[in-house]
Amino acid sequence: MARAPLLQLSDISLTFGGDPIFKDLNLIVQPGDRVALVGRNGSGKSTLMKVMAGLVEPDMGSRAVTPGIQVSYMEQHPDLSAFRTLGEFASSGLEPDQTYRVEMAAEGLKFDPTTPVGIASGGERRRAALAKLLAESPDLMLLDEPTNHLDIEAIQWLESQLKETRTAFVLISHDRAFLNELTRATLWIDRGKTRRQEKGFAAFEAWRDKTWQEEDEARHKLDRKLKAEARWAAEGISARRTRNQGRLRAFKEMKAGRSEHVMRQGAAAMELDSGQKSGKRVVDAQDISKIFDGRNILSNFSLRIERGDRVALVGPNGVGKTTLLKILIGEIEPDTGSVALGTNLEVAVFDQNRSKLSPEMTLWDSLTGDPEMRVSGKADQIMVRGTPRHVVGYLKDFLFDERQARAKVKSLSGGEKARLLLAKIMARPSNLLVLDEPTNDLDVETLDLLQDILADYDGTVLLVSHDRDFLDRVAATTVAMEGDGKATVYAGGWSDYQNQRVVKESLTHTKPKPAELKASKKSKQQPTRLSFTEQHRLDALPEEIARLEAEIAKLEDYLSTPELFSTSPAKFNKATEALVERQAALAAAEDEWLALEEKAAEQA
Repeated sequence: MARAPLLQLSDISLTFGGDPIFKDLNLIVQPGDRVALVGRNGSGKSTLMKVMAGLVEPDMGSRAVTPGIQVSYMEQHPDLSAFRTLGEFASSGLEPDQTYRVEMAAEGLKFDPTTPVGIASGGERRRAALAKLLAESPDLMLLDEPTNHLDIEAIQWLESQLKETRTAFVLISHDRAFLNELTRATLWIDRGKTRRQEKGFAAFEAWRDKTWQEEDEARHKLDRKLKAEARWAAEGISARRTRNQGRLRAFKEMKAGRSEHVMRQGAAAMELDSGQKSGKRVVDAQDISKIFDGRNILSNFSLRIERGDRVALVGPNGVGKTTLLKILIGEIEPDTGSVALGTNLEVAVFDQNRSKLSPEMTLWDSLTGDPEMRVSGKADQIMVRGTPRHVVGYLKDFLFDERQARAKVKSLSGGEKARLLLAKIMARPSNLLVLDEPTNDLDVETLDLLQDILADYDGTVLLVSHDRDFLDRVAATTVAMEGDGKATVYAGGWSDYQNQRVVKESLTHTKPKPAELKASKKSKQQPTRLSFTEQHRLDALPEEIARLEAEIAKLEDYLSTPELFSTSPAKFNKATEALVERQAALAAAEDEWLALEEKAAEQA
């Protein structure tokens, strides 16, 4: 017997005074659905989610929720004015025996429920809203960018919760790894049309590209047919005959249909100019330490960054990643140690708070009012990488239309603000690009383009991000900040760092020391009933284990060279394979030694 849907939208149409956002949209969400809601920034994803939540009324159509079904929406900007603390807000509406869920969620999402609402940051408010939704345990969760303002540890905690839940959910996110792990279906909004595929986000890009290819082929076929029919109609005599009036009408309908085709929005025309080359040495930090707001950020940390390096800083929220970033570019002085900056540096900074954007300014004024972009005597032009450009033309490169040029920055979505900040940064040459949380709110296509641009960029990149996929694609060196002043340099991106950390931890915490093995062997009576081969093997194993450990130590030391991954990827891969091989051999040798020792002890 088919189950009743949780939620159904029928023939939904919606406009906001301009072109339709949706037209004749139909959507059903079933129990157990795990849906990725995808589309370009501005395509209407958040609006559709609010229609699903009942917060936005469509112009036409209906929304139906099966009786007894609870639908909960995670607000991006929740109103907490009626509550004293974040915990009071998150617990509102819950039964007394459900409030423990808020405490569990607060621990996983890393916020303090006792924090007064008046001093809570925007990120803390969002985390409280997410905790409230999880604690409610509804039948359908509507999650709009839930990973924003979460560090990787909290993202992984949320990922595990959503994997285990039986609750259906619809999810908007820019985080590829998060979407790949969690979704089983994809809802794609493209130019007011909504399509659904019963496959998760991992299959989305292939589906999108195939759809666009088929669309292009159909449009080209229609264009060829229109040209042929236009030539026929131009002949005149045949077109006036009664028997040809049907063909003429069909031609007119074909033209009208072609004019209704909505062209795809192209990719942003983003470009980076690295300008003059910096010196080979970009940053040389030696034995730096920093205590900030009573917290130990760094202890005797050293890092050398050379021209062309891609260095990512990772770690929990509050560990000091942005502080280290500012120390490395000379904005903050370390308490001890030294930071030497290289020559000819031209620094461009993308800050996570978008502080270079004034909410009350228009997009036009944000660009023309920048002294470094202003063109003398030209109120409508700006300087872009040494060439005057019209403001509107440059804004169109970043997917803003002419109407938005005079809109205020505060009216923009998070993704649009990120694109505007990128427009300001990319207008000037830079050879040191500092990106502090650049991925928040950007759509997948823009992230793809940004990754491609960074791959071709001749300058140096310093990056802070919680997007695991982005880190893997961009970073060649990862600095892991683990708290209490500890920061460790690893070669490669996020996945490389995770693999190397697992190897180190297994070596540190699980293996017996060679000296312990030898002492243990000598302290026991020599077994009398082991075979000659077993006895010989037992005698030889400690030396073999010591040799493997020495080889592993050398490989680890070699792999810890920060520039190895970027300069010699083949050597890096070969050394990694050798490390895994020797680690497996070591584990096997240790298991064999323990088994023989136990056998000898039983027979003694």
